[in-house]
Amino acid sequence: MRTDQINLRSHDALTVVRNVGILAHVDAGKTTVTERVLYVTGATYKRGEVHDGTTVTDFDVQERERGITISAAAVSCTWDGHRINLIDTPGHVDFADEVERSLRVLDGAIAVFDAVAGVEPQSESVWRQADHHGVPRIAFVNKLDRAGADLDTAVASMRRRLDTVPMVVQLPIGREDSFTGVVDLLRMRALVWSEGGDTYDEVAVPEELGEEARRRRRLLEETVAQLHPGALEEFCDRSALSTGTLTEALRDLTRSGEGVVVLCGSAYRNRGVEPLLDAVVAYLPSPVDVPAVRGTAGDIAEERACDPAAPLAALVFKVQATPRGRLTYLRVYSGTVKRGEAVWDAGARRTERIGRILRVQADRHTEVERAVAGDIVAVAGVKTARSGATLCAPDAPLVLEPPTVAEPVVSVSVEARSNADSVRLVSALARLVEEDPSLVVRTDCESGQTVLSGMGELHLEVAVEKIRRAHTLEVGVGRPQVAYRETVSRGVTGLVYRHVKQDGGAGQFAHVVIDVRPLPVATGEDGFVFRSVVTGGRLPRDYVQAVEAGCRDALNEGPLGGHPVTGVEVTLTDGSTHPKDSSPMAFRTAGRFALRAAFRASVMALLEPVVEVTATVPEDAVGGVLGDLAARRGQISASTMRAGTAVVTATVPLAELFGYASQLRGRTQGRGTFTSQPTGYAPAPGTVAG
Repeated sequence: MRTDQINLRSHDALTVVRNVGILAHVDAGKTTVTERVLYVTGATYKRGEVHDGTTVTDFDVQERERGITISAAAVSCTWDGHRINLIDTPGHVDFADEVERSLRVLDGAIAVFDAVAGVEPQSESVWRQADHHGVPRIAFVNKLDRAGADLDTAVASMRRRLDTVPMVVQLPIGREDSFTGVVDLLRMRALVWSEGGDTYDEVAVPEELGEEARRRRRLLEETVAQLHPGALEEFCDRSALSTGTLTEALRDLTRSGEGVVVLCGSAYRNRGVEPLLDAVVAYLPSPVDVPAVRGTAGDIAEERACDPAAPLAALVFKVQATPRGRLTYLRVYSGTVKRGEAVWDAGARRTERIGRILRVQADRHTEVERAVAGDIVAVAGVKTARSGATLCAPDAPLVLEPPTVAEPVVSVSVEARSNADSVRLVSALARLVEEDPSLVVRTDCESGQTVLSGMGELHLEVAVEKIRRAHTLEVGVGRPQVAYRETVSRGVTGLVYRHVKQDGGAGQFAHVVIDVRPLPVATGEDGFVFRSVVTGGRLPRDYVQAVEAGCRDALNEGPLGGHPVTGVEVTLTDGSTHPKDSSPMAFRTAGRFALRAAFRASVMALLEPVVEVTATVPEDAVGGVLGDLAARRGQISASTMRAGTAVVTATVPLAELFGYASQLRGRTQGRGTFTSQPTGYAPAPGTVAG
């Protein structure tokens, strides 16, 4: 073990900080990798196990009962003179928003892949999320000790599905149960772990692997030379790359995103974790290696460098209610925050005071006096700042771009069992939404019911259970409902609408002519495009903008069932004004009612959310599973055999998946599993009207 105590108050010391997340599909081994990292670095004295419910990062009762990560958990450790702030993120698609908030504040990531399954659906999703945020990654192919594990097959799936260039720097020693170590292709040395994995020896490359190791080293050099100009120059001169040049090129390619370094091992058997930590230090960026954070001060764009002496700018990415009070998690991008200091919430435009600053170790905390640029910490005492808020210096305000929040797709009604608990339920729901912005609470205007919306059935199930346990409330839950959309199948042209109102005072007059036609749901902002072809100055620009605003108002409720409308293009073709009675408000009203009238005259269709389901089932159960998916209106897209099991992929309406987990277990005697990820919306059968 190599652990060090380091002082991070100086600017130069920021180069030894790594803010890293662990990303993967559910059950790929993220939490086990995190546990082994903590053990190897000396942050814990005992290895925690997911199946025993003894892990550090999965500390919530539900996480331990379900054996999955629900909330992103931050831990900190030291390795080879570097401090690593590590965030273990969820792998289940229902909690993808938690991954999104974590990626917003990370400088690098470890992508974990199952050596048997390779790139799985959620692996691909989180990879795309990291692409969106420009987060450099290294890859760790885990579970090489499992039957059917194959590094080359997993790497091939990365190349095929992730559109990246894998740069494999290790060769496994042994296969499946006989996996004992790896060959380091950079130093051409073998690392062999003891039976328990507590120690490893660095030895010469086994003779039987010598030729294969040299072949793979050559392949690595050729791959790097094709991507890196400096490496290409040396390769052309010497027909080889030195270890130093190769290391520098791997670092540059990782940080630019042109390639991904691939390592391998078995976290469960404690093999491969130390080289993984070395790769984190060697290839992933420090806070000073990433571009300066960008924000806005008023209407002016501004950058803040990662400098402890600069004005404070910190982003809130998580809020957590604990028995000891509210904790607000921050990524400090610039400046220094001290205990007892007043800071400015730039979004809410109010002052907050920092009570305590905590170095986080999952559910345990160590109090510190200050946090500097590059730090990820939790603070106590901040009362109202929400996820996405910017805390900054009062004399140098700055607003940072908040993490995006996904739109909920599933809803349930919730109600207290007794009238006495109704007020407590409202408070509990408010706290729940504060902690998890991807949850939405609203009151149904027709039924008066309280509706809780989220990212999936499991997401809502976990949220309701949290209310029951944390607030000791008995809660009744209605059947889940999906979030439908409406769209235009066949539009109308030349629809004329006149808004005329006289009520004794100033009148209102607006005359508009619009065309409405369908367009692809994914086109435009929120599936809506507005154009104006009015010429000759017949309508002032502010009136045209008011018509667009009115049309957007009309998108909130469609004629089929009051669902939001998407996939619509509106063209304003003509209009007229009154010299006294016309105003932007009148034209906004006209735009709203004109589009509503156009919807009634158009052919409308109901859209339902659909998901891609990937079911892994025993070979003898494939027929029953395929039939069940077909009965759920599923469209089978692929069925492949892998390591004695069948992997079935299908596109299924989300509404048909409620209760599918228990049905699948029943059909496969408990051996089948499935995952799902949203793929958009599709027309619901038999719902066209007009």
